[in-house]
Amino acid sequence: MRSRSAIESLRAQIGQIEGRSRRSTAVLPFEITAVDARLPGGGLSLGALHEVAGGGNGAIDGAASALFAAGIAARTKGQVLWCITRADLFAPGLAQAGLTPDRVIYVEAGDDRTVLTCMEEGLRHGGLGAVVGEVARLSMTASRRLQLSAEETSSIGIALRRWRRQTETVDFGQPTAATTRWRVSVLPSSPLPVPGVGRHRWLVELIRARAGESADFELEACDDTGRLAVPADLADRSLAAEGRQHSAAG
Repeated sequence: MRSRSAIESLRAQIGQIEGRSRRSTAVLPFEITAVDARLPGGGLSLGALHEVAGGGNGAIDGAASALFAAGIAARTKGQVLWCITRADLFAPGLAQAGLTPDRVIYVEAGDDRTVLTCMEEGLRHGGLGAVVGEVARLSMTASRRLQLSAEETSSIGIALRRWRRQTETVDFGQPTAATTRWRVSVLPSSPLPVPGVGRHRWLVELIRARAGESADFELEACDDTGRLAVPADLADRSLAAEGRQHSAAG
């Protein structure tokens, strides 16, 4: 009986390990070959924590990073928990990035510590598509707790780094347990053949990817389905370069 009990216990442990492994291999692809090729499994890991921040242009890049996070959340299934310390999110802007108001549950917290606690509870819940938390500081200990909580479910955790003071930005360079780390900066809009403003364009930097490679991408901002795109002029240039390579090989 003891032997059978030990075997059943071992099977249960192996089942837990295999279950976690299967969850960790599930991904949310960007559906852009150049981006997905840099990410293990071909997309953003589900059941994992990811970091997103704006570039050096203050509130403008900060807004772009929030829309980048919204686009990711929009492509998940289920409700999205968004934890904030400042009630300054522009809901119509998030909707333009595919995250409609009926899908978002806002939690207004007083400080980073409360935001992190709310994120952890949201990730442990397991019924949410994504959990986004706006924080200035993210320690290794706090990020590890979020990562472990996310691993128990298929929810994506996004630590959206926002700073009140420029001096706080140095914390973004400190190591965390996040699976990926991204930085988003605004670029001039895509040109139009007629007067007007084209689709917004971003410099999206993949600063860190666990078991992957860092890279920079010039992309068009999220559309109303949360999807990014390669600017047409860059895509045409890439196709032309490929054509020249094939011609030379021939």
